[in-house]
Amino acid sequence: METAAIINGKEVADSLVASIATQVAQLEAEGKRLPGLAVVMVGDNPASDVYVRNKTRRCQQAGILGQEFRLDEATTEADLLGLVDRLNDDPGVDGILVQLPLPAHLDEQRVLNRIAVAKDVDGFHPNNVGKLSLGDATALVPCTPQGCVTLAQSELGADLSGKHVVIVGRSNIVGKPAAQLFLAQHCSVTVVHSRSANGAELARQADILVVAVGRPEMVGPDWVKPGAVVIDVGINRTERDGKAKLVGDVAFGPVAQLAAAITPVPGGVGPMTIAYLLENTMKAYAMNQGQQV
Repeated sequence: METAAIINGKEVADSLVASIATQVAQLEAEGKRLPGLAVVMVGDNPASDVYVRNKTRRCQQAGILGQEFRLDEATTEADLLGLVDRLNDDPGVDGILVQLPLPAHLDEQRVLNRIAVAKDVDGFHPNNVGKLSLGDATALVPCTPQGCVTLAQSELGADLSGKHVVIVGRSNIVGKPAAQLFLAQHCSVTVVHSRSANGAELARQADILVVAVGRPEMVGPDWVKPGAVVIDVGINRTERDGKAKLVGDVAFGPVAQLAAAITPVPGGVGPMTIAYLLENTMKAYAMNQGQQV
C-alpha cells in the first residue's frame, strides 16, 4: 500500500506556465514585443522529437513566440554554428535551446558554448555555470534542477534551511547544478556517485533525496529514510510483459511505502523542466530589455 503523497509536477508546472501567460498577455496589451524562444534539433531522434513538440506546445500556451529549426542528421558543425550565430544576432530571439543529444560528429560543448550567455536558457554555458556557483542573480540556471528545488518546496515550504539534501548523480546537467541550487537554499548537501563507497548509507540520511543516474529503479527502499521527500529525475524506457513502460531511477512502489512524498514518472520532474525553460526565456527577455532581475 502506497503511503507517500504524490508530488504532482504537472499541476505545479501548469501554475507556473499560467503565471507566465499572464505576464505575456500584459506585454501584448501594452503593445510590447513578445518573448521569443528558438529550439534547434539536429537529426531524427524520437525522444528528442517528443521533447521539442512538448516545448513548442507549452510556448503556445504561454504566448511565447516559439520557433523550431529542424536540421538534417548530416548537418555540418559549421552550418549549425552559423545558425546559432544568426539566432544570437536576432533581436526577436531571447532564448536559444539546442536539443541534446547531437549526432556524434558534432561537438556538443562547442555548440553550447557558441550560444550567447544571455540567451542560454538551458543554463549550460560555462559563464552561466560560473554565475550559478557565485550566486549571481543574472545566472540562467539549468531547468531540471530548478524544478527539483521547486517540487521540494511544494511539499516542505519555501524555506528549506537546514534540510539535508542527498543527490545521487553528479552530472553537469542535473547533479552538480542541483547541489548549487540547494546550497543557495541553505541546505546541507551530499553528492553520491558511482565511486561513493557507501552510497545507500549516505542516501538514508537525506531529508530530500534527489536521484538522477539514468538507471531504471536503481534506488530502492534501502536508500530511503522514512519520511524523506524523494525527487526522481530519471526517465527510462523499459519493457514489461511485452509492453513499453516508462520508469524512473527510483523503485516507486516500495519507496512510496517509506517516503513522505515522491514524484511519479512520468508526471513529476519532466513538466517542471519545460516550465522553467519558459521561465528562463522570460528572464532572458527581461535582461535583453535592460530590466533588473
